[in-house]
Amino acid sequence: MKKNLFSLAALLLAGFAANAQEVKFEEYDLSNGMHVILHQDRTAPVITTAVMYHVGAKDEQPDRTGMAHFFEHLLFEGTENIERGDWFKIVAANGGSNNANTTDDRTYYYEVFPSNNLELGLWMESERLMHPIINQIGVDTQNEVVKEEKRLRVDNAPYGKFIENIKLHIFKKHPYKGTTIGKMEHLDAASLEEFQEFNKKFYVPNNAVLVVAGDFDVPSTKKMIEDYFGPIPRGEDIVRNFPKEDPITETIKAKAYDSNIQIPAIMAAYRTPAMTERDAYVLDMLSTYLSSGKTSKLYKKLVDDEKKALQVGAFNQSQEDYGTYILFGLPLGDNTLESILAGIDEELVKVQSELISERDYQKLQNKFENDFVNSNSSISGIANSLARYYMLYDDVNLINNEIDIYRSITREEIQAVAKKYLNPNQRVVLEYLPEAKDEN
Repeated sequence: MKKNLFSLAALLLAGFAANAQEVKFEEYDLSNGMHVILHQDRTAPVITTAVMYHVGAKDEQPDRTGMAHFFEHLLFEGTENIERGDWFKIVAANGGSNNANTTDDRTYYYEVFPSNNLELGLWMESERLMHPIINQIGVDTQNEVVKEEKRLRVDNAPYGKFIENIKLHIFKKHPYKGTTIGKMEHLDAASLEEFQEFNKKFYVPNNAVLVVAGDFDVPSTKKMIEDYFGPIPRGEDIVRNFPKEDPITETIKAKAYDSNIQIPAIMAAYRTPAMTERDAYVLDMLSTYLSSGKTSKLYKKLVDDEKKALQVGAFNQSQEDYGTYILFGLPLGDNTLESILAGIDEELVKVQSELISERDYQKLQNKFENDFVNSNSSISGIANSLARYYMLYDDVNLINNEIDIYRSITREEIQAVAKKYLNPNQRVVLEYLPEAKDEN
């Protein structure tokens, strides 16, 4: 009976996903190279205006890390027509909200307004692009803001530097070896002219996508977009030629220390393909199989059954050029880091040597179907997805059909991809320890 109910639920969920509302959109280019995506949804009087720039931490000079993230802050300082300190006041006074975020690959800015303030959102984003004021006052102010963010989120956060240490060892040539927030001494050393040059190079219309999503009239919106963004001059084309990484052929062992923790952690990280590759989707499914929820394989084995770990997990960090697949565990009591890693490896060997069960496979499919249905539940979420699929995948319609990729992944593929990438001789093993020890 349980099996029948499970199958029925799976069928219903699959049907629901198949009939989920298609996200309709229109896309076109302005003469200056700016890409525009429009998604009209008049069910609520809300509008999102968003611009994603194809610039992230990987685009920085090795001795000037942190620039891309710094600009996420700096470009709220003001423009020729928005007084310094007034950006957030204008947004709040008009019933809106806004934010920005940066990754190694892109920087994203957005506003959410009542739909009658669409023009305001477009004007503000065009101001950010056309008329930013980049002066020493703004640089000095935001330098302190970024330093405080680094102290809060990285330096003083338990386990805050583990990704930083993984990247440092898994990438030797590619700029992914750095961190998104960068090094403060690099920002301190940068001249005002360097900040201005960074803006001139990357904050150009032909390196950006503008998304308008929500309740708007298409013809009048197109005219406003042309009026506000059309006159902005095209920038120089950006050429990227990042070095390729050599394969990892033997285990790289490393240690890192964190004064903010009391419990050590063990991490095993593998370099994986770019986010656009099919194997990256398979690895998404594999990480869900291993560690999503308390019924997942790693949690059930190491936390519930064997009681060796306080916490254990796996996640696939996909990026534009490469990905990083990370497994981790925190030991319980006197259990060693080595025993946690051995337990993780046992589950990896099972996936590599046996097909996952039909039941587990169906649970995976159900979860991804459910995530797909929920992924486009807000206008701001849709705007982000539209920008990201264009900028990093070069296929906006993935917002509607990416689920088909997950649906088509087989149990045999999950086994094959685990065999291909997740082997001891292809990884970094990092011991993340509570305090530095005298090695002498």
